[in-house]
Order: sequence, then C-alpha cells, then structure tokens
Amino acid sequence: MNFQERITFDPGKRGGRLCIRGMRISVDDVLEMLASGMSETDILEDFPELETEDIRSCLSCAAEREHKGLIVSAA
Repeated sequence: MNFQERITFDPGKRGGRLCIRGMRISVDDVLEMLASGMSETDILEDFPELETEDIRSCLSCAAEREHKGLIVSAA
C-alpha cells in the first residue's frame, strides 16, 4: 500500500503531525483509537469522513516508521 497518497503533512496543521488527506485527523489519532480497542467499524462510524483505506494507510505508515527504526521517546 502506498500510504503517501492519503497521509499528508502540513507544518501549520495539528502541530506538524501527519494527517489523513489534509484533514485535522492525525495518524496518531487513528493509531491511538485502534490501540484503545476501537475497531475499524467503530472509527468509521465515529468519523464518517474517514474511509477504510485511510485507516489502513495509518497502519502502513506506522509499519514503515517501525521498519526504519524510528525511536519514540517516552514523554
């Protein structure tokens, strides 16, 4: 999957976090929802502007970051 088609970066939006198709919903938001136990169906019901491919693009983006060895600092 080529997540770059759906994941966008705008330094002036959401503090420069990666977002979905220019919206104010970030990749991190979606990943946190999934990690909290929400299903794809739950997310799509709560955010009807999202599509299944958006969620999968977030997962693909996270997988690539993990593959590249991005270090995440504990805050």
